[in-house]
Order: sequence, then C-alpha cells, then structure tokens
Amino acid sequence: MTTMTQATARGQAAPSGGDARGRVAELHAIREQVRRGPSERATEAQHAKGKLTARERIDLLLDEGSFREVEPLRRHRASGFGLEAKKPYTDGVITGWGTVHGRTVFVYAHDFRIFGGALGEAHAQKIHKIMDKAIAAGAPLVSLNDGAGARIQEGVSALAGYGGIFQRNTRASGVIPQISVMLGPCAGGAAYSPALTDFVFMVRETSQMFITGPDVVQAVTGEKVSQNGLGGADVHAETSGVAHFAYDDEALCIEEVRYLLSLLPSNNRQMPPAVECADPVDRRGDALLELVPVDGSRPYDMRQVIEEIVDDGEFLEVHERWAKNVLCALSRLDGQVVGIIANQPQALAGVLDIEASEKAARFVQMCDAFNIPLITLLDVPGFLPGVDQEHGGIIRHGAKLLYAYCNATVPRISLILRKAYGGAYIVMDSQSIGADLTYAWPTNEIAVMGAEGAANVIFRRQIADADDPDEMRTRMVKEYKSELMHPYYAAERGLVDDVIDPAETREVLIRSLAMLRTKHADLPSRKHGNPPI
Repeated sequence: MTTMTQATARGQAAPSGGDARGRVAELHAIREQVRRGPSERATEAQHAKGKLTARERIDLLLDEGSFREVEPLRRHRASGFGLEAKKPYTDGVITGWGTVHGRTVFVYAHDFRIFGGALGEAHAQKIHKIMDKAIAAGAPLVSLNDGAGARIQEGVSALAGYGGIFQRNTRASGVIPQISVMLGPCAGGAAYSPALTDFVFMVRETSQMFITGPDVVQAVTGEKVSQNGLGGADVHAETSGVAHFAYDDEALCIEEVRYLLSLLPSNNRQMPPAVECADPVDRRGDALLELVPVDGSRPYDMRQVIEEIVDDGEFLEVHERWAKNVLCALSRLDGQVVGIIANQPQALAGVLDIEASEKAARFVQMCDAFNIPLITLLDVPGFLPGVDQEHGGIIRHGAKLLYAYCNATVPRISLILRKAYGGAYIVMDSQSIGADLTYAWPTNEIAVMGAEGAANVIFRRQIADADDPDEMRTRMVKEYKSELMHPYYAAERGLVDDVIDPAETREVLIRSLAMLRTKHADLPSRKHGNPPI
C-alpha cells in the first residue's frame, strides 16, 4: 500500500508535493480534522452519555479564543494488537494553555473518543510536557479527566507514563494550584494523580473513581456494587472525602472551577488576586447578636455567621458534604481572599473528630502554601469521645490539624464565638500555637472543659458529702463559671487580644488583616518536617 493509500485508509491527509499555498491549505485541512476529532459517530456517542467532548470542555473552561494547543499532531509509535493501523492525531489527549479571567492556565483533557482516553506512551509524554511548562511558567494546571486508564496494548510503557505524572504532581504540589476535574471513569493507578492534586471536582452519574472496579470487588469480597455506588461523585463527596466538589452537570462544574481559580494565586510566589469591593469595611453585623445563641447547648448554622461577615455574603465551601462538623471555605474580606475554618454546631455540636481534623488540616496546608490568610471561628466543645475514635487514631489525626496550624506562616486570626474547651481549643489555632491575633465575643467560654464536668471533678467530694448533692452541684457549677469561665478571664491573662462587639467583627478582621499583610516569618533550616500523615 502506498503512503498516500495508507494515510487515506486512516482517514488522515497525506503530505503533498505542491507549492507553499498548497502546503498551507493542507495544514488547515489537517487542523480541521484534528479539531473535529475521530468521527461524528464518536462525538454522538459521547453526547449520548450526557458528556461533552474534550474540546467542548476546554472551551467552557478557558476565556473565549484564548486556547493555544501543544502537540495537536502527536501520534503514537506503538505497533501490534492493531495499533499500527490506527494512529489518530492527539493520541487521545488535548494539551495546551489559555486564560481564565485573563490569567494564564494550563490544561490537559482526555478525549474519550480516541482509545477511550486511555493513556499510552505518547499520550503520557504530552501530559508530562504540559505539566513541566505549567511548573516553569508558574501557572495553575487543570486536568479534565475522562479516560479508561492505561492503554493495555502498550503494556508497561503506559504504566511508566503514570509514574511520570505522579512525580510531577508531587513536584508541583504547593508550587502551582492543581485542579482535577473528573468527567468520566478513572480507575486503578490513574486515580492517584487526582488524589495528589489540590482540588477534585466530580459530576454525578458520569464520573467515577476507584482503585478496583465492581467486578473485582465482587470476585474478591462477594460484595455486589455499581460503579456509582463504589466510586461515584456522591460517594467521594460525602463518604470518602476524595472529592471536594460534586455537581449535577459538566457546565456548572466547569464554571465553578473558573470561580475557584479566581480565588487562587497563579503560584506560591504570588498573592491571591484582589478585587474591588463595594461592601463597606465598617458594615455592622447586628444580626450576629441573634444568630449565635448565648446558651452553649443550642445549635445554629455557622454558614449564616460567615455570610454576615464576608464580602457580599459570598463564599465557596470546600468539602461541603464531608465531615460536616467543620466548615472550610474560601471567601473575601474587603476584596482580599481569605481561608475560613469554623466549627459547625449544627453537626455533632461542632466537635472535632478524625475526619474533621483531616479536612481542616488539608485546607490549612493549602491556604498556607498559596499565601491565603486564615480566619478561624471557634465554637468547639472538644474532641469526639468514643472507642472508635480512639482506636481509629484520633490522636494521630488530630495532630495533623495541630501540625498544619503550627507550620503555617500566613496571617492567622482566631475568633472565639462561644465555647472553646480543652485540647480542641488549643488545636483550633489558639494564641499558644501561633495565632497572630486572637479575639473573642462577650459570649465566649474558654476552659479545660464544660462547667458541669469541671465541677464534678473539682468538687466531687463536697458534692458527695452534701445533704443535697444536686443543689451543691448547681452552686459549684455557678462558682466555677464565675471564677474561671467568665468572658474576660482569658483576656485578663493575655490569652485573648481583645473582646469585641460581635457587630464589629467584619471591621475588626479586615483592619487586622491589613496590618498583617506584610507579615514575614523565618522558618528553621530543614529539608522538611515529618508531619503525622
């Protein structure tokens, strides 16, 4: 078969021997072929699954007309198993860069229409190149994942390609923001790349992540489960904590990726992008006096407190549906990006447990890596007691949050709204572990434990010997509260910088952050610490 006939059989243009204009025309024909993809039938099959094509996804992510593709004409060089007769352009992955809100962003997108988006040697090399360029340029990297794993026909070469991706994920960690958008299947070793990135987005019904699929699970354990039941968006957003965000459709998911990028710096050497703010700095939050009950046993929604404080009431909650007893959110105060960590009294009374500690620790580390100041809102009764928690390693997991805060060098402000008891108070960025400023509302109660528990320990003998133990216990509780838990006890000892009017919280935080904007922290000389991971 001649070269021309071979190329035609593959549906690709063959080189011509014409003049320059003919060559240019040929180039445009090839580019159009690349843009269209393998076939209309493959595109229709993708749409029939409720999924967009790789190029449609890139168009949604990047500013219009900004995408510049890298290696669109790349093809694999593998032979055997029928591969030599099928060498489509791009090799199943589209790579390049463009802009999001005018700032450079690098992207790669698996094209499921070509080899099911499976990764081969050339495919991996394209991803390696674009990751290297993102690191060198100091710009965020977004992966639009929709692939069937390693290309089996290429054997170990495909597996080695994943190793190169993992190594670059790790090298880029804390240097540039890395965002994984799961828009299809992701199985086996391929799932580790998203796990190494800063944020994972998923779409319900169409995206799944798991190490071993349902068939293997059933064969080994006897458990029968669907792909979504094993590794769907809701599973990873609510149960495993692998996914930070889950949405109903691709368009909304990608729009939220754009919003997240607007809150992140391009790299660890830059500050997050600031915006003009029309929300007054000195806007009072009188509603806060009603939102937070004085009675420490009464729940309330911490989200409403955050809405009252931040610019225009807007914030992006991270891991919204996992470990609900702690809130992590990105927002703005006077146009400046901040990270907010807050106990949520609506869930488990706001206690810290294994999952909440991990969630908050990961968020603190991310904010510190990308120069995002931290605001911590405390209303915490302690760590969750129980055999499961102790056997599950609450000591080790709680230490992750402690380590993250102690290691953070960004501006750190903590605000005690109500309860702050025991070790959980210390761990939640108390002044003793390095918070730059600590404020409290007049409703605060800072103590080793609640007054009832403390009175039962301290006055155990007096209560037991009293004619009326209940009356004695009530009197001792009141005495303990008045002596050691009144709102100004910590302030009198310098453990709180000031007790503030809740209505002035927004202004106090903004003025404090402005002062801390030039904060500089010297770290000890070391290769790296050894966190309790």
